[in-house]
Amino acid sequence: MAYAKKIFRPGFFISVLLLMHFTAPASAATNETDRQALLDIKHLITQDPFQVFNSWNNSVHFCNWPGVACSNLHQRVTVLNISSLKLVGPLSPSVGNLSFLHNLSIQDNSFLGEIPQEIGKLFRLEYFLSANNSFEGEFPVNLTRCILLQFIDLRGNSLSGKIPDELSTLSRLRVLKLPRNNFSGKIPPSLGNLSSLEYLALNKNSLEGNVPIELGKLSKLYYLALSSNTLSGIFPSEIFNISSLQTLSITNNTLSGHFPANLGVNLPKLTTLLAGINQFSGSIPASLANASGLTEISIGNNSLTGPIPRSLGSLQELRLLHLGHNPLGTDISFITSLSNCTSLQLLSLSSTQIGGVLPNSIVNLSATLEYLWLNDNYISGSLPEGIDYYLNLAFLDLSMNSLTSNLPNSIGQLTNLQEVHLYENKFSGKIPPSFGNITNLQILILEDNLLDGSIPVSLGNCSNLQGLHLAKNQLTGFLPREVILSSLTIGLILAQNQLTGSLPSEMGTLKSLVTLNIGENKFSGGIPDSLGDCLMLEELNMEGNSFAGTIPSSLGNLKSTQIINLSRNNLSGIIPASLRNLSLMENLNLSFNMLEGEVPTGGVFNNLGKFSVHGNQKLCGGIKSLNLSVCPSFPKKQGQHSVQVVIILAITVPLFIILLIASIYAKWPVKSSKHPLRANSTDENPYPRISYREVFQSTCGFSVENLIGEGRYGCVYKGVLSPREQHVAVKVLKLQERGANKSFLAECEAIRNLRHRNLVKIISTCSSIDLEGNDFKALVYGFMPKGSLETWLHRVSPEHDDLKKLNVHLRLNIAIDVALALDYLHHHSKTPIIHCDLKPSNILLDDDLCAHLSDFGLAKFLSTPESTSNGSSIGFGGTIGYIAPEYGMGGSVSTQGDMYSFGIVLLELFTGKRPTNSMFTENFSLHYYVKTSLPNLVMEIVDPDMLMTEENGQNMTDQASDGSKMRIEEFLVRVLRMGVVCSSELPDERMDSRDVIRELQAIKETFQETKEKRMRRRYESIA
Repeated sequence: MAYAKKIFRPGFFISVLLLMHFTAPASAATNETDRQALLDIKHLITQDPFQVFNSWNNSVHFCNWPGVACSNLHQRVTVLNISSLKLVGPLSPSVGNLSFLHNLSIQDNSFLGEIPQEIGKLFRLEYFLSANNSFEGEFPVNLTRCILLQFIDLRGNSLSGKIPDELSTLSRLRVLKLPRNNFSGKIPPSLGNLSSLEYLALNKNSLEGNVPIELGKLSKLYYLALSSNTLSGIFPSEIFNISSLQTLSITNNTLSGHFPANLGVNLPKLTTLLAGINQFSGSIPASLANASGLTEISIGNNSLTGPIPRSLGSLQELRLLHLGHNPLGTDISFITSLSNCTSLQLLSLSSTQIGGVLPNSIVNLSATLEYLWLNDNYISGSLPEGIDYYLNLAFLDLSMNSLTSNLPNSIGQLTNLQEVHLYENKFSGKIPPSFGNITNLQILILEDNLLDGSIPVSLGNCSNLQGLHLAKNQLTGFLPREVILSSLTIGLILAQNQLTGSLPSEMGTLKSLVTLNIGENKFSGGIPDSLGDCLMLEELNMEGNSFAGTIPSSLGNLKSTQIINLSRNNLSGIIPASLRNLSLMENLNLSFNMLEGEVPTGGVFNNLGKFSVHGNQKLCGGIKSLNLSVCPSFPKKQGQHSVQVVIILAITVPLFIILLIASIYAKWPVKSSKHPLRANSTDENPYPRISYREVFQSTCGFSVENLIGEGRYGCVYKGVLSPREQHVAVKVLKLQERGANKSFLAECEAIRNLRHRNLVKIISTCSSIDLEGNDFKALVYGFMPKGSLETWLHRVSPEHDDLKKLNVHLRLNIAIDVALALDYLHHHSKTPIIHCDLKPSNILLDDDLCAHLSDFGLAKFLSTPESTSNGSSIGFGGTIGYIAPEYGMGGSVSTQGDMYSFGIVLLELFTGKRPTNSMFTENFSLHYYVKTSLPNLVMEIVDPDMLMTEENGQNMTDQASDGSKMRIEEFLVRVLRMGVVCSSELPDERMDSRDVIRELQAIKETFQETKEKRMRRRYESIA
C-alpha cells in the first residue's frame, strides 16, 4: 500500500501525462514509417499470384493488412508473415525501418537478389525465417547485430561465401538452419560459443576442413546436421558426449575415426544416426541398444567390421537399418535377432561379406518391411515360401549370392513389389507364372541363374514393367507377344538362352525401349521392320541367332542407337544406306552373315573403328581401309541387250504418255483471266509445280475443316493429293499482306537445297491464279500428323486436351531435334542460313514425335558461317518473345539470334510458359524467371504435366524416398541452365548449336541410365 501511494503522488502523475503528451506525435510519425516500409516491400514485388498485396491499401489500417500484426499499445508492426505466397522480387531495404519487428517470416517464396544489410537495424528481431527463396550473395553479416535473435532459417537459397564468425555474438540463438546453399570454407570454431544453440544444420553446402572440437561445448544441442559437404579428418569424440543429442547426420563426407563403445550410453536420447559414406572404422557399438528410441541407423559405406550386435534387435522403434558396404564378415543367422524390431521398414546388408544359409526366420521380420537388400554376399540356401508375409515389400534384392532351389510361387502374392533383383544365384526350375499377379512390378532381373522352361505369358499382365532381364539361363520356347505389348522401357535382355521362333511383329510398340539384347539364342525368321519404330533404342543386340532375310532399312530411323550387333546370323541382301544416318553409332557389327553388294560410305561407314563387316564374302567397295574389291560395273552379256531394250521401252513409253497428258492438263485454264501467268525466280525451283486445281481439290476447296494453322503471311490447310492419296500440308500465301510475296520467294530460296531429317520436307509449289483471277501462291509440305509443339505444350483448343504425353525424355529429344536442325542450317548447308523465326508453332511433330523445323519465310543467308548477314535487322519481322534483343536495336542478323530463340524455346519446352505470359513484364522475363529460380526452385517452375507423365504417371516431385526427385531435379537444372545461357542478352555469351548438341546428348546419356544402375546408387543415398 505504501508503494502504491508513492507511485500515484500528484507530481508523479502530472509527469507521466506530460511524457505521454510529448511522445504522442513521435509515435504517430513512426506508425507512418511502418506503413511506408510495408508499401516499399509491396512495390518491389513483381509477382503476387494470390493477389495478397491488393489488400495493402488505404481502405484499412496497415495493422489489418494480411500478414501484418501490430502491438496493441503503439500500433507498431511486430510480425510480418508473408510465407508461402509464391511472391517474386527483391526484398526492399525498407524492411529495416520496421524497428519494432519481432518476427520476419518470408519463407517459401521466390525472393531474389541479396538480403539487404538494413535488416541489421531490427534490434528487436527474434525470428528470421527465409527458407526456400532465391537469395544470393553472402550471409548478411549485419544480421548479427540483432542480438535478440533466437531463430535463423535460410535453408534452400543460393547464398555463398563463408559462414561469418560474428554469429557467435548471438548469445540467445537457439536454431541456425543453413542447408542447401553454397557456403564454403570451414565451420567457424566460434559457433561453439553459442551456449543456447539447440539446432544446427549446415548440410548440403561446400564446407571443408575438420569438424571443430568446439562444437562439443554445445550442451543443449539436440540436432546436428553436417552431411553432404567435403568435411574431413577425425570426427570429434567430444560431440559423442552431448547427452541431449537426438539427431546426428554427418553422412556423405570423408570423416574418419571410431564410434565409441559407450555411444548409446552417452547419447541416450539419440533417435537418428546417419553417418554413411565416410571412412569410419572399428566395430558397431553394442551400446546403441541403450538408446531405445533409435529409429534410424544408417552407417553404410564405411570400413566397419563385425560382428553385428544382436542387441540391435531390442530396438522396437527401429525403422531403418543400413549397414551395407562394410566388411562386416558375419553370419547371416544374426538376422533372427531382428524379429523384435516390429517397426522395421528398411534393412540393407548389401556387400557386407555375410554368409551362411538363409534362415527361415527371414520371414519373421516386421510385416511393415518395404526394402530388403541382402545382395552381393555369400548367402546360400533357398528362398522360403513364407516370403509372402511381407505384403508391403516394394524392393527385394538378393542378387549375387549362392541361393538355390526353385523360386517360390508365393512371391506372386507380393502385389506391392516394384523391383525384384535375384540375378547371379543358382535358382532353378521355372519362372513362376504368379509373377504376373504383381501389377506394380517395374523391374524383374533373374539373369545368370539355372532357370528353364518358357517365359510366362502372364508377365504381360505386369502393365508397369519397365525392365525384364532373363539372360544367361536355360529358357526355351517363344518370346510371348503379350510381353512385347507391356510397357517395357529400360530393357528387354534375354541373351544366352535357348529361345526359338521369330520375333513378334509388334516389336515396334516398344517405342521407349532403351536396350534390346536377345543375342546367343535360336531365334529365326526375319528382323521385323517395325523395330525401326523403337526410337529410344540405344542398344540392339541380335548376334548369334538364325535370323534370315534382309536388314530392314527402317533401322536407319533409330537415331538414339549407339550399338547394333547383328553378327553371326544368316542375313542376306545389301547393307541399307540408311544406317549411315545413325549419328550416335559407336559400334555397328554386321560380321559373318551373307551380305552382298557395295558397303555404304559416309557416317559410321567412314570410321573403321566403329563398324565391322568381316565374314561377308560378297561385299565390295566401301572405304579404302576395308581392303575390299572394287564393285563390278556388270558388263552386258550376249543377248541381254534386246531384253533391256524391251524393258526400257515398256517403262518409258507409258511414262511419256502420262507426262504428255499431265502437261496438257496443267495448261488447261481454270477460268479466263486478263492476267497471264507471271514468271518469277521460283521458275528455277527444283520442286515440281502443281496446278491451282490440284491444290483446290486436295484441300476440299480450302475448307474451314481443313484449316490447321494461320500466320501473318499465310494459312495452312491439310490435304490429300491425288492420285497417290498423299497427305500434305498446304501453305497458302496471303498475297494481300505486304511482304507475303517476299516471304514466298525467301522460303523457296531457303529450302531449295536443304536436306535434313529435322527440317520439314517440301513436296511441291504452286504459282498460278485462283478462280477470281488473282495471283495465287502456295507451298506443299509433307503432313506432320502430330501438329506443332505449341499445341502439345499449351493445348490451344479443346481438341488438344488429351495431349499430355510429353514427358522429360520426349521433350529432351525434341530439343535435340531442333538443335540438330539449327546446326545443319548454321554450319552444314551450302550457304549458312538463319531461320529468324524459331518458335513452338514452327516446330512440327511427326507420328514418332520427331521434331521438324518449318516456315522459312523470314530466313536470311550468310556469306560464311562466322559472318553476320549484310543487312541490319531494322524492320525485321520475327515473333515477339522469341526475337533476340539485338534485333530490336538494329543489330545484324546472326546465328546467335537463332540461338537466343532456341534458348527461349528450350525454357518454354520445360516450364510450359510462353515468353509472352502475362506474368512477364518489361523488367521480368521468362529468362529472368528461370535464372532466378535455379537451382533450388527448379521443381516449382517446370511444367507439372511433364512431371506427371514421368515414371508411369507418378508425380516425380513426390518421390524423394528413392532419390528420383534428386535425379530429375539435377537433370532439369542442367537443361534449364543451358536455356538461360542461350537466351543471354549479349550474343557472345550464347552457346553455339554444336556445343548445345554435345551438352544435350551428354544430359540424355546421364538421365537414361538403366534403373538397375540407379538402384545401386540408392544404397549410398538412403541417409
